[in-house]
Amino acid sequence: MTLNFWRWLVAVLVIAPFALPALRGKGAVLRRHAGILLFLAFVGVALFQSLVYLGLRSTTAVNAVLLNSSMPLFMILCSWAIEREHASARQIGGMLISLAGILIIMSRGDPAALLELELHAGDFWILLAMPIWGIYSVLLKRKPAELGGIEFLFILSLAGTLMLAPLAALFALQGPVSLPTAAEAVGVLYMGIFASVLAFFFWNRGVAAVGANAAGFTIHLLPAFGTVLAILFLGETFALFHAAGIATILAGVLLATRAPSERPGRK
Repeated sequence: MTLNFWRWLVAVLVIAPFALPALRGKGAVLRRHAGILLFLAFVGVALFQSLVYLGLRSTTAVNAVLLNSSMPLFMILCSWAIEREHASARQIGGMLISLAGILIIMSRGDPAALLELELHAGDFWILLAMPIWGIYSVLLKRKPAELGGIEFLFILSLAGTLMLAPLAALFALQGPVSLPTAAEAVGVLYMGIFASVLAFFFWNRGVAAVGANAAGFTIHLLPAFGTVLAILFLGETFALFHAAGIATILAGVLLATRAPSERPGRK
């Protein structure tokens, strides 16, 4: 809870100089749409990341990646439950193919390794976070049209930070207060700027452009990019299973997000 609070406080401070001038004269819009704005701030900013961080405290990185891979499925289910939007056979097939690519990477090319995975207490919290993100993404289409991307993200960040503040204070009072190390401060700045401001801004824009279902399938690209970054910066040795897994993930995502071709004779 404390880490999530600090990252979003950084996000608020970063966005404020750009958003506040654009929000002048839009008080009536904020009041009229206060319900959906507060709900999106709660599920997308306060609740989702808090559940993920809570889960990561008591599970493994492999389990967390595999559980995050269920997000496209929950996106499909949330789209159907809220908007009655049905996924196509092509989208479901692409999702399953890209999931197979993730399993190839996570098992390091040995399917038997998946049988050795153990369940941990944190798995429940991460799994619970997946439909929460699905709800947030599907409801993004109800964002007030009068708010631009920066103003919208600022309102969500500010409201979410205020929601997290009481819990962050409560957690802080449970132990001695200590100043963060330089590495911890850099980590919070990175999460506040890149993993919060930029990531949410681009995600919101992507969902607005292609819809929650199509955007959800790109989540399976995270293990592919994570693998490439581990090879480039952490010295992990490139192996054949890396190539097979990344190629399978890309094939599945392309299949799921490719626009259906128009049949001959149809306009």
